[in-house]
Amino acid sequence: MMNTNAKIGKYRWTICGLIFFATTINYIDRNVISFLKSTFTTELGWTDADYANVEITFKIFYAFGMIVAGRIIDKLGTRIGYGLYTFLWSLAGVCTAFANSVLGFQIVRAALGVTEAGNFPAAIKTVAEWFPKKERALATGIFNSGANIGAIVTPMCVPWIVINWGWHWAFILTGLLGFVWLIFWLILYDIPRKTKKVQLAEIEYIESDKDEPLLLTDSGQKVSWAKLLKYKQTWAYVIGKFLTDPIWWFYLFWLPDFFESVYKIKLEGAALPVIIVYLISTIGSIGGGWLPLNLIRKGMPVFRARKTSMLMYAFCVLPIFFALVLGKINMWYAVIIIGIAAAAHQAWSANIFTTVSDMFPKKTTASVTGLGGMAGGLGGIALTLFVQKQMFVYYRSINQIDTAYYIMFAICGSAYLLGWVVMHLLVPKMKRVEI
Repeated sequence: MMNTNAKIGKYRWTICGLIFFATTINYIDRNVISFLKSTFTTELGWTDADYANVEITFKIFYAFGMIVAGRIIDKLGTRIGYGLYTFLWSLAGVCTAFANSVLGFQIVRAALGVTEAGNFPAAIKTVAEWFPKKERALATGIFNSGANIGAIVTPMCVPWIVINWGWHWAFILTGLLGFVWLIFWLILYDIPRKTKKVQLAEIEYIESDKDEPLLLTDSGQKVSWAKLLKYKQTWAYVIGKFLTDPIWWFYLFWLPDFFESVYKIKLEGAALPVIIVYLISTIGSIGGGWLPLNLIRKGMPVFRARKTSMLMYAFCVLPIFFALVLGKINMWYAVIIIGIAAAAHQAWSANIFTTVSDMFPKKTTASVTGLGGMAGGLGGIALTLFVQKQMFVYYRSINQIDTAYYIMFAICGSAYLLGWVVMHLLVPKMKRVEI
């Protein structure tokens, strides 16, 4: 086998680019509504509770869509499965433009949630198929940074579209992006041994994990959820996602409101601080994959490199406890602190995703990713339903919205250390499952 990267083809990074753009589009489509909250309050008479109900509906269908998506992706394979889900979520995004009531939005957001759920199971399975273990965290970090780019593009475009063309076009134009991506996916993608553009040296490099050679087909033997749930490795991933995914949901759906409500700025004024937050978080997304790769190259075992990195990222979230305190001095202090916390989340996310392919065979990666995604969605629902919905309505009614955000930032700061401790206790060495 070729041992130098210079002699190895780079088509796998083209594939990484494809799933990066898919993730970017996925997050643009789901994030559009967060920049329309104040517009819907004015034009459609929405309250915080109405917005929270629409948000919860998306999360419910996203959560349960995740577990179904994982199974479907493992069954259909990445080429057909990823393409199908992208087509369906893009269609749901466009259809959102035709909703005109809270119930109507709940229906189309339910459709968006259940179809957008296919992105991460498909993306993680794609990475497992196209990258050896030592590169998976970096590849995951790169494609996962699409979430940041999507969150950056949204505030750059949506306020302008709303001001000039109206909110309906915000959903139509962003929804059409997925159909464009689908063309490139169908032209460029297949599994390595069925892709004519891939050199033999690159295939050998991808298959360099001796414990699990790549198969000629990308669909695997069915493994039941009941069997997967017998393993501590599954529960480590599921609980880690349950505790930390809701924090990212909070950033996505409430950051524009945070800047508008606390600092009394309008929609277009809130766009810049949100953009800065996600620009900072992009660094964490890619750097989060680089750090464990560097540690592994220096001889550290994979599980220890992964855990060391994740512990460091968990500590990097802690300053968010002081975001609003320092933000009272200057809003940009809050922007920087929240940006660092969001960057740490993305770094954490790149690594927790990669623990699936570290601990499970390729034939189960999408299914396990789906279980974790469902858990993360359920955590987001619980946080919105029992904390955000009640708390934001109450504190806004007594003109103390700052207090609600103090509480939320405290929750954000503690979630990752708790998640790390639970995962460490369950899988100290992330021993690989043999199924």
